[in-house]
Amino acid sequence: MNINKIPSLNKLVHELSRLPGIGPKSAQRLAYHILRSPNEFVLSLRDALKAVKEKIHECPICYSFTEEHESCHFCSDPMRTNEVLCVVEDPADIERVESSGVFRGRYHVLHGALSPLDGISPQDLKIQALLDRLEPSAEGIAPVQEVILALDADLEGDTTVLYLAKILKDMNIKTSRIAHGVPIGGDIDYIDYRTLGRAIENRVQV
Repeated sequence: MNINKIPSLNKLVHELSRLPGIGPKSAQRLAYHILRSPNEFVLSLRDALKAVKEKIHECPICYSFTEEHESCHFCSDPMRTNEVLCVVEDPADIERVESSGVFRGRYHVLHGALSPLDGISPQDLKIQALLDRLEPSAEGIAPVQEVILALDADLEGDTTVLYLAKILKDMNIKTSRIAHGVPIGGDIDYIDYRTLGRAIENRVQV
C-alpha cells in the first residue's frame, strides 16, 4: 500500500511524527494501528485529546497543569509545607520528584531552561513569577526558607541554576540543587566520566 496515495493517512503520519520522540517509521506504525483499531478506540482517543486542551490549564500559583477550578492539588494541599520550594523545568518533573516520596513542599515550574543559543531568555520562562513568590511579606518574613533547584544536569540546566543561584543569593534565600551522580545499584565500571565527576563533586561524608 502506497501511503502517498492516501492523503488522510499521510496527514495522520505527518502529524504523529511531530510528536517528540516519534520518528517517521514510528508515526507510520501508530497511524496504521489507529486505522485498524475499532471506531470506539478512535473516538475515545479523539475525546481524550479534546479534553486535555479544553479542561487543563496552568495553575496560577506554581504554573503546573491542573483541571482544578483554581490552584492545583500541590498548591492547595494544606498538609504541604510552604517553607521549601522545589523548582523544576516541566510539569512532568513534579511527578518524578513526587515518586521519591520524600518531598512535602511546594513546586514552581519554569516551563523550560535558559538556552541563549535557542533564544530562550529569562523573560521566556516563569522566573519573574518565581521571584514574586519569594518576596518577603509586609512583616518582612520570607514565605520560602529554601529553594531546591531540581533541574536537568545538562548545559541548559546548569546555565539556569547558575542564573537563579546568583539572584537567590542576593535575596538571602537558602538555595540547593539536587545531587547528581552514580545511581543506586549502578556499576562504576559503566558510569560515564561526566556523571562520575559530578558524583565526586557531590560526595558526602560517611
